Amino acid sequence: MEAAAERLVVYRIKEPTSACRAMADVIVKTTEAMDRAIRCLRNMDPGFHEHAVEVNRLENSADNLLRDSLAALFDEAGDPIEVIKWKEIYETMEIVTDRCEDVANVIEGIILKMA
Repeated sequence: MEAAAERLVVYRIKEPTSACRAMADVIVKTTEAMDRAIRCLRNMDPGFHEHAVEVNRLENSADNLLRDSLAALFDEAGDPIEVIKWKEIYETMEIVTDRCEDVANVIEGIILKMA
């Protein structure tokens, strides 16, 4: 997330796009689901699976949002520099959800080994 925030500063982005805000919303929801999953791990709570499924669902949602955002970006292509900036920002933001899914998978593996 820090990398995406840095790009907003470096690229002098004054106002986030609606797609950027939507991706940020998905990131918040994903990290909240990860927080709940990690709390389950601490207590070996079987409810972990529910949160892992939610992380996966949100990651898929982020993939779809990225695809749609990039398609719209190229459809509305104006200044090529702006297109490059936003493409990189969107892709960097989507990576956050990918990493959350990776963590959920690792936690799931730990729980299975400890069961």
